[in-house]
Amino acid sequence: MRFFGLTFLFFTVVITQGLAQKINASYRLGIQKASSPIAVDGIMEEKTWQGAEVASNFFMITPMDTSLSKVKTEVRMSYDEEQLYLFVINYHASEGPYMVESLRRDFDFGKNDNFLLFMDPFDDLTNGFSFGANAAGAQWDGQMSNGGGMDLSWDNKWVSKVKNYEDRWVFEAAIPFKSIRYKKGITEWGINFSRLDLKTTEKSGWAPVPRQFPSSSLAYTGTLVWDQPPPDAGANISLIPYSLGGISTSNSPSSKKSNRGEVGLDAKVSLTSSLNLDLTVNPDFSQVEVDRQVTNLDRFELFFPERRQFFLENGDLFGSYGYSTLRPFFSRRIGLNAPIQFGAKLSGKLNKDWRIGALNMQTGAGEETGLPAQNFSVMSLQRQVGARSSIGALVVNKESLNYDPSLVPENQTRYTEFNRNLGFEYNLASANNLWTGKAMILQSFGPETVGRGIAHAANLKYASGNLTWNWQHEYVSENFTAEVGFVPRTAFYKISPSIGYRWFPKSARILSHGPELNSIRYFSLKGNLTDNTTYATYSVKFRSQSSLLVWGSYDFVQLQRSFDPTNFSGQTLAEGTEHQWSALGLEYSSKPQSVFTYAFGGQVGGYYADGKRHKLTADLGYRFQPYVSLALSSNYNSIDLPAPWGKTQFWLIGPRVDVTLTNTLFLTTFMQYNEQINNINLNTRFQWRFKPASDLFLVYTDNYLPAPFSMKNRSLVLKFTYWWNP
Repeated sequence: MRFFGLTFLFFTVVITQGLAQKINASYRLGIQKASSPIAVDGIMEEKTWQGAEVASNFFMITPMDTSLSKVKTEVRMSYDEEQLYLFVINYHASEGPYMVESLRRDFDFGKNDNFLLFMDPFDDLTNGFSFGANAAGAQWDGQMSNGGGMDLSWDNKWVSKVKNYEDRWVFEAAIPFKSIRYKKGITEWGINFSRLDLKTTEKSGWAPVPRQFPSSSLAYTGTLVWDQPPPDAGANISLIPYSLGGISTSNSPSSKKSNRGEVGLDAKVSLTSSLNLDLTVNPDFSQVEVDRQVTNLDRFELFFPERRQFFLENGDLFGSYGYSTLRPFFSRRIGLNAPIQFGAKLSGKLNKDWRIGALNMQTGAGEETGLPAQNFSVMSLQRQVGARSSIGALVVNKESLNYDPSLVPENQTRYTEFNRNLGFEYNLASANNLWTGKAMILQSFGPETVGRGIAHAANLKYASGNLTWNWQHEYVSENFTAEVGFVPRTAFYKISPSIGYRWFPKSARILSHGPELNSIRYFSLKGNLTDNTTYATYSVKFRSQSSLLVWGSYDFVQLQRSFDPTNFSGQTLAEGTEHQWSALGLEYSSKPQSVFTYAFGGQVGGYYADGKRHKLTADLGYRFQPYVSLALSSNYNSIDLPAPWGKTQFWLIGPRVDVTLTNTLFLTTFMQYNEQINNINLNTRFQWRFKPASDLFLVYTDNYLPAPFSMKNRSLVLKFTYWWNP
């Protein structure tokens, strides 16, 4: 491990010192203060737009990244004392209608003709915001972090208008300065524009971006040059009260119908133009869409992303530490089995180099589970170093209030008095984004030895136009505990190298193709191999945007504890037993331009205990653009094992209907039939955005027992939220 650490340090020093220049510094767009009032109507009749500089001559990103775009796009920007304005003309390159899924907000990028703005108000090539729309007028907004990662759950106040003509579609937007964060006095922002035209299957950008990277990569932004420093957003306080009423009922003998009537308040206070304080009292998240269920045949806990709005802004300061299965902080642990009473979050930039995040949440006691009232505190500090790299520290503390585990009867669940994690992390990102990586170390603390342990991990990734490789290793001690994190397993060493290569032929049908080899190996603390998943893939991306993937894998598992291979029967394989098998699979996705889309996949091969597993997946979609989108997702698993399991079959079926009457009126109905957990879930959500960021929600949720068909529980909630700037 010392060798890999030294290798990582060597690359870090060489790369960060040698590549500190902004790559697209020569791409500059001037922005001047509006000379006349601007109405956001999609019509370029204001005097301001006639004299504005134009960003045009976009570069193609895909299918090739070596020439100018064949699709013409023109962008103009301006501002006044309160808002940043954007006017975009998206010319058609060929005849035919635009292609979109629906008017649903934060649409799927690859399935819509769209235009996106990426802005980096600190010009640090790392953090920023994105705004945009599809050709039918559906809005897109997200917060950017880690050099181009996009969190579309972030939502804020802004307005836009899209108008369609025979030869073009026009997008105009007004973004309040109070809705974004930026450094006071700075006159150069990082900026780029992205255009996806599905008729020509061409993705383009104003400042050129290599095709192996997303167009959102902040390493490749140009520069927005202000004629004077952007205006101070001034006093920026937002109050977001809510009220709700609801009713719920259950079919269990011990429960009865219950009514809900609640009020709560969120507040946003901008302490500076780049530092924000979020406050919440008695928050409720009943309008958040239900998680998409999966068939769970894993030995460890599954991860589901955070959807609650309060935790999302600058969420990377807290949640990006570590790796996918080694996270010291996971916000979904807060309020899991107990109500959140109040909370506060301070997050944002102190200056160009320093970012800070501080979170404190208080939950009440869980009456049914005996869970005590708990306090959650998180502190994060991050400093940019080199071109785009950063170092950071994180402290996580969970405290049970007025609680003594020794007084809890033996027949009741005992909870810990406290659990703490202290971590340090270095994130590597070279100026050209070819080299990325991370090195981190964590120490956990608890009231007993069982809660005290250490974890460390590192990876280094290289991604050129053709070759991509990654090395990653992890170590987690037996007693390492992160009660507010996501660490499904402990007591292991892990190594996971991967390498891939892509060819980009001069072909009329194939965009790219190539192989990839991955291996994930776990070892016990004594050095014995316990898990090995090695798989090879070959993927083909067609110019039509359809894709094909074939793969083969080999698995070896030495069980460290007993396990039911069906996660259903209750019968388990013994600890210490060894299992190995091979499998083959295929996946295909159709081109997104069609109103009818489909994807399918299949898997055949072995399974635990010399068994066999067959898997089939299918996704169908049809749209009556832009108002209705129909989708059906299905998953079938057939597992054949020796006695006592025999043959087990699971269906997971999820039809979904999205009706978007306008870009402010949405109706979504989502049903899930999960045979593995013997449940049918129905979730219907109506949303009316009557003003920017102000909503009326009506949410109906049902859970049924499939056979005999009967209701388990149901609820109906009406919720009103209003975003008020006093």
